[in-house]
Amino acid sequence: MNFIISANTDIGLTKDTNQDSLSVKVINTSQGRMAFAILCDGMGGLAKGEVASASVIKAFDNWICNELPKLCQGPIEDSIIRKQWEKIVTEQNEIIKTYGAKQGVKLGTTVVAMLLTQNRYYILNVGDSRAYELTTEIKQITQDQTFVAREVSLGNMTEEEAMKDSRRSVLLQCVGASDSVYPDFFFGDVQGNAVYMLCCDGFRHEIMPEEIYEKLQPNVLMDDYQMSQNSIYLIELNKQRKERDNISVALIRTF
Repeated sequence: MNFIISANTDIGLTKDTNQDSLSVKVINTSQGRMAFAILCDGMGGLAKGEVASASVIKAFDNWICNELPKLCQGPIEDSIIRKQWEKIVTEQNEIIKTYGAKQGVKLGTTVVAMLLTQNRYYILNVGDSRAYELTTEIKQITQDQTFVAREVSLGNMTEEEAMKDSRRSVLLQCVGASDSVYPDFFFGDVQGNAVYMLCCDGFRHEIMPEEIYEKLQPNVLMDDYQMSQNSIYLIELNKQRKERDNISVALIRTF
């Protein structure tokens, strides 16, 4: 399996800084090519969110450089990825909290991370950034860790009500601003001729899944230039519809 990748981010219409951080790369390993993407949305209402998001990105990049080659010496098991990534998030939660206490500020970040091997995907999620799989349809893989998502799951609110609720961005937890962090994990088979997408909430508030699918489905993304151009189109569409947050999206296209 081969991969092409793209990543785009925009400060948006109202923010003074871009608190999002993201990274996507293709990696050559002893088990074949792999792709890794991570997106972190620093808390817009908290000071120095960009510091928190960049810190988590760096920690996972270090894992790619130092730990992944060791894992590739044997079978990569779900339980090992879960253990190592939980450790990263737990450590980052403490590091960011300590930094915030010294600076006299509160800061935090969401994180959604994805590793694609030749046959399996591994995804971690904390907060409300999302991972999607686009094949013949668009499918959300992750589940938001938000107040409204919890209310929908409990039957106290409909999806339509959640989209309009003023509390739709209230997180149940985030890295750096929670006492403890409990990431969700999602594992599955990598599909060929598919697009895997990570995005922050600012990318999806003002556009519909059908609009995302039209521009990012695998049949229209044949190279990294088209991936980037179509991502920029959707970012600009969000801005035309007055999205106020930073806007970021990372893509991995499988062949």
